[in-house]
Amino acid sequence: MPPGTEPDDEGAPPPIYRDDENELPFSDDSTAAEATLVDASEASDEEHLAQNPSYMSKYIPPRLQRAWTATKVWVKGPQPPRPWLIRPLFPTVQRAPIALLDRYLPKPKHKVVLLVVFYLAWFLSFSLVLRRSTFAADIPGYGSPVNIRCTDRLWSDANGCGLNGDQCRPFANQTMAFRCPANCKRIQVLNPHAVGAKQINYRPLVIGGPTDEEETLDNTYYRSDSFICGAAIHAGFISDRSGGCGVLSFVGEKSYYPSVNRKHIKSIGFNSYFPRSFSFLEGTHSKCQDLRWPLLGVSLTFTILLSLFTSSPAVFFPSIFLGVFFHVALASDPPNLTDYYSIVSIALGRLLPASFCMFAVYKFFVRRTLLGLDAQIEKTILWLGGCWVGALNNYTFDKIPIERLTPHDIKNQPGAVPALVVVVLTLVCIAIGQAWCLRVEGRLPRYLALYGIYVGVILILVAIPRMNVRIHHYILGLLLVGGTSMQTRPSLLFQGILVGLFINGIARWGFDSILQTPAELRGDGQLGTTLPTIIAPIIYSNVGTGVKPNITFEWALPHPKHYDGISILVNDVERFRGYEDASERSFTWVRHMDDVPEYFRFALLDGSARGDYTKAGTWRSDGSWKQMASGPS
Repeated sequence: MPPGTEPDDEGAPPPIYRDDENELPFSDDSTAAEATLVDASEASDEEHLAQNPSYMSKYIPPRLQRAWTATKVWVKGPQPPRPWLIRPLFPTVQRAPIALLDRYLPKPKHKVVLLVVFYLAWFLSFSLVLRRSTFAADIPGYGSPVNIRCTDRLWSDANGCGLNGDQCRPFANQTMAFRCPANCKRIQVLNPHAVGAKQINYRPLVIGGPTDEEETLDNTYYRSDSFICGAAIHAGFISDRSGGCGVLSFVGEKSYYPSVNRKHIKSIGFNSYFPRSFSFLEGTHSKCQDLRWPLLGVSLTFTILLSLFTSSPAVFFPSIFLGVFFHVALASDPPNLTDYYSIVSIALGRLLPASFCMFAVYKFFVRRTLLGLDAQIEKTILWLGGCWVGALNNYTFDKIPIERLTPHDIKNQPGAVPALVVVVLTLVCIAIGQAWCLRVEGRLPRYLALYGIYVGVILILVAIPRMNVRIHHYILGLLLVGGTSMQTRPSLLFQGILVGLFINGIARWGFDSILQTPAELRGDGQLGTTLPTIIAPIIYSNVGTGVKPNITFEWALPHPKHYDGISILVNDVERFRGYEDASERSFTWVRHMDDVPEYFRFALLDGSARGDYTKAGTWRSDGSWKQMASGPS
């Protein structure tokens, strides 16, 4: 309802609003003549400046003084302020749920009993579906499946599996029953990742796939450093929508991993061999499912009913917060853990500090928006709907091609720059609209001061050396929710989205710091360390001798400062680790398999810690050598 148009209770005409002191208080000559003498305390700023020129009035041009005074008058807003109030569309229909409740349960104690019964029904319904979703029965002959995450793999990066991969054995003749959650198809690597001579980024790490035209499971295999769940979806073994259970088999060394586009995942090809691969056993697919979508149906049903039949903000907001929080923490976007009891423990640990934050948000911002609001359907669609959009961030805003607000991601991720431009422009337009609404209510000066403090604190944090500011989406929700504390339809929507973003951020990731070290932001990315200098290799073809071809690499000693050894990967598996104190200055590799290329990468060692590996040099199948390109991999 536009402010200032509400009828007066006694039938008097509505008050006349004006923008502060711009209009003269008298309109005729006779009354104006009586206003020639005024009290000194009521004189305007301009008259006072004219009579007592100060330092500011001497050195600031009058035009700038007038502009500053006009800006202050405009920011202050109309006098008296005009509070916003939503007039419901189809009021009889929107107030019908409250009228129905008052008709059949007129006493407060009856409503309290109904609310308790409602909470119990909600808890039991959610718990029963959640139990069925999270605890699977045994797969006959293979035992209980192991809960794995979307990012779980059987092989570690670089030299994480040790020399010759011994720490990741066995390579073959073993099976593992597993269970994947839903929504693993979208999981990507976020830093450059080497697969032979290739550098991949921002795509699922699935290497291999079907090797026959019929695409049968018997002839489908993947490199063991692939995402297990992504590979299972790619093979058609499980569904991305509901996850699933099954059994994978370690099939040992394979060569030629094809690149196949299936199930909206394009796998990565690798034209050489790898010591460990896996496939999926036909007939072991179990009916266990990740029931996050039925659970969403349960949560939506109860939150919608609560929103329609509750007009009290003190009942509505805490109930919605708790219901949505546990839905995110236990069902739609739980923490990345395989032990479900640990997930419950973490959710309860994060609940208490999140509740304190939401109490402050409710007291200072949300209560003002919801108090006196009887547009039940509009509240449900806008506020509650927006809350679910924000809380389901992994299905909504995560579709925007910006994984992290870091210069590296924005520069390298496809589509990140235009997406960021659109997001910033949208936020600017929303901020302008909300600022105008706050001005009409006469509250813009205090909110400008509040956001000025926010900006000042962030700038101070940016200036801290060797630390990076990272605005997580829970912080974004807390910072922006203050600008929605008025009763307008856009504010209902924006406030719901921001509260939902806060819930998703805390339930999924916890209270990550606004200041993070470069190492925390880097994750598994490149370290920026010194790369070794490798002399051009010596290749012995050994044609006609019955001896397999071999290649020898040499390097100069001593190693650069702070390093005492060198690590060499062959086809992404560590095959050599030599140290300066043993005077190891060369490495000879005998060709393992004919008619396939082999890829070599080199890194310096500081004890057992390794630096960045070089890009791959290629020993081609014809015996020639392709030198590695500059830079790390």
